[in-house]
Amino acid sequence: MTFQDKIVRDPAICNGQPVIRGTRVLVRTILGYLAQGEPTGRILADFPSLTEEDVRVVVAFAAASASEDLPAPTPAPHEVKVA
Repeated sequence: MTFQDKIVRDPAICNGQPVIRGTRVLVRTILGYLAQGEPTGRILADFPSLTEEDVRVVVAFAAASASEDLPAPTPAPHEVKVA
């Protein structure tokens, strides 16, 4: 299953913010837990409607979103040597 199957944006649900399908759990909420170092078990305890796969899908969604939004890296100048 891909994040496209599990993450939805519907203007009628949470003002169109990305949520996990069938829930009102915001993707950014799960990302916040992960950013704070919370283990998957804690997330699942706090949101019993979620599965471990849901948490992995949120990470995949965030990775795909970041690759779309970030500008291409600027090449290092020739005089800069990278160790």
